[in-house]
Amino acid sequence: MFVRVKKTGNYSYVQIVENHREGTTVKQRVVATIGQYEELSSSGKLDDLARSFLKHTKTVRVIDAHRDGSLRARRTRKLGPALVFDRLWHELGIATVLEELLEAKRFRFSAERAIFLTVLHRLFDPGSDRSAEHWKEDYLIEGAEKLELQHLYRSMAWLGEGFIQLGADPRTLKLRKDLIEERLFTRNRDLFSELEIVFFDTTSLYFEGSGGESLGQYGHSKDSRPDLRQMIVGAVLDGKGRPLCCELWPGNISDVTALVPVVERLKMRFGIASVCVVADRGMISAGTIADLEGGGADISYILGVRMRKTVEVRDEVLPSDESFTEVVGPRRSAKDPSPLAVREQWIEGRRYVVCRNENQARKDAADRALIVESLREKLKGGDKGLVGNNGYRKFLKIAGGEHFAIDEQRIEDESRYDGMWVLRTNIDLSAAEVALKYKQLWMVEDLFRSVKSVLSTSPIYHKVDDTIRGHVFCSFLALVLLKELESRLAARDQKCAWDDIKRDLCALEEVEVEVEGEPWFLRTDVRGACGTVLKAAGVAVPPTAHG
Repeated sequence: MFVRVKKTGNYSYVQIVENHREGTTVKQRVVATIGQYEELSSSGKLDDLARSFLKHTKTVRVIDAHRDGSLRARRTRKLGPALVFDRLWHELGIATVLEELLEAKRFRFSAERAIFLTVLHRLFDPGSDRSAEHWKEDYLIEGAEKLELQHLYRSMAWLGEGFIQLGADPRTLKLRKDLIEERLFTRNRDLFSELEIVFFDTTSLYFEGSGGESLGQYGHSKDSRPDLRQMIVGAVLDGKGRPLCCELWPGNISDVTALVPVVERLKMRFGIASVCVVADRGMISAGTIADLEGGGADISYILGVRMRKTVEVRDEVLPSDESFTEVVGPRRSAKDPSPLAVREQWIEGRRYVVCRNENQARKDAADRALIVESLREKLKGGDKGLVGNNGYRKFLKIAGGEHFAIDEQRIEDESRYDGMWVLRTNIDLSAAEVALKYKQLWMVEDLFRSVKSVLSTSPIYHKVDDTIRGHVFCSFLALVLLKELESRLAARDQKCAWDDIKRDLCALEEVEVEVEGEPWFLRTDVRGACGTVLKAAGVAVPPTAHG
C-alpha cells in the first residue's frame, strides 16, 4: 500500500493505493482519495496527515529522533566484521567441523565461539589473546559475550594438542589441528580443484621468552633475530592459492630436511595419489632429490636451484650458448606481467630450466654499477672500513699486505646471474609451463607476509607448546577466510584492498538507544567497500532499525 498523486485534467489528487493480484496480473486499486493535492499542500493539511500517520510508526520516529540528535546512544558496537566472516566461517564448514570434534570434550563454554573470536581478532586487530578478551566488547559477535580469557587459552590448547607421535621426529606428531584441516578438505573437496600442483614454503616466527617446552629452538631466523628462540611454520597451497594445511615445527628444523616429510604427509593425510611440489631453492639438496625420485614415490617437483653454490649449474648450465625462447614479452604498462624467457638443458638425465627476466637483468646490472662506482670513490679514502659492508665486500680482493682492491673478475662473474634463476624439475611440462608454475610461489610468500604483517602472528608470548600451536593455527584459519572472501570478490570481478575492507566493515555499527523505556537498535549507513563485501559474502544488509 502506498500514497500517490494522480493528475486528472487540470488538478492533482492524493490517493491511497494498494496492489492486488488477479490471476497472473498485478493490478492497482484505489483505497481512498484524500483530496486535491494543491489544496492539501498549501493548507498544511498534508503535513498534519503525515504526522498523524507517524504516531503509529515507531520505527520511523526512532530513526528521525536519532538523526535530529534527540536520542542518546547507550552503546555502539561494530557490526560488519562478524556479519561477513561468521557467514564464511559457517559456509566453509569450520563451525560444523569444530563442533563435531568438540562433542567429546564437553567444555562448559563454546570453544567454537572462542576460536572464531580469536580468528576474527587476528583479522581485524591482531594481538594477544588477553587483548582479544577486551577487544570483543566493541564488536557484535554472536555467542561471544560471556567468553573469558581462560576460555581462549583452553581453546588454543585444544587446537594445538598432540595425540599421536610416530617415532622421535617432531614432524610426525599428529595434532588436533591436523584433523580439522583434513575434515575441512573433505567437506570442501570441490574447492581444491588443482591438487596436481602444490606450493610449499616455510618461515620462522620468533618468541619473546622461552618458546614453550620444545617448540622454541635456536635456528636460522628469517626475521633476522638469531638471538631469539623461534618455531618453523610451513604452508601448503593448492594450484589456485587456497591454503590447504600448515606445518608447525621446532625452530631448529632446516628447510632442506622439510620437503620430503611434508610431501609424504600430504599423500597420506589427503589421499593424493600423485603430486608435483613447487618449492624455492632453500629446499633443494642431493638427498632431497634422491628421496623424491626414489622408491616409486611418484612425486614430481619444481625446485629452485642455488645458482652460485651448485657447481653443475654455475659451470655448465649458465655458460651454455643455447638460445632463450620468449614466453612473456616486454612490459608495455605497469599492469603487464614481467618479461620472461626460458631455455632448458639436460645433464646426465637431470633437467634444468633456465629463466631470464630482461627487466630484472638491467636492474641488477645498474645496481651493481652503482655499488662499484661508490666503492671506487670510497677506496680513495682508505679501505679498512669497507670490509664490514656486505654490498662492498663481495667485490673486494686482497691486493698485497693488508690492503684491498676491486675484484674485476668477480664483477664480470656476477654479470652472469643478472635477471636469471634456474629450476630443477622432473615433471612432464614444457620449460615455459615449469617457469610459470614456479613464479606462482609468490602466493606462499604473500601468505607469509600476511601472517607476519596483516595478522601480526609474531612475536609469540605463550609458554606452552599446545597453546602456541593453537595461536598460530588461528592465523591459518584467518587466512582461509581471507582467501575465500578474495575468491568471492574475484568471481564478481571485484577487488578491494584489505585496509579498505577493514575500515568500512568496522564503520558498519549497531547503536543501542532507549525509546519510551524500550531498547532499540539502529544501524549506521553502509559505506565504501562494505556493500561490495556484504554482497560477495551473501549477507543481507541488516534493517535500519529494530526493537
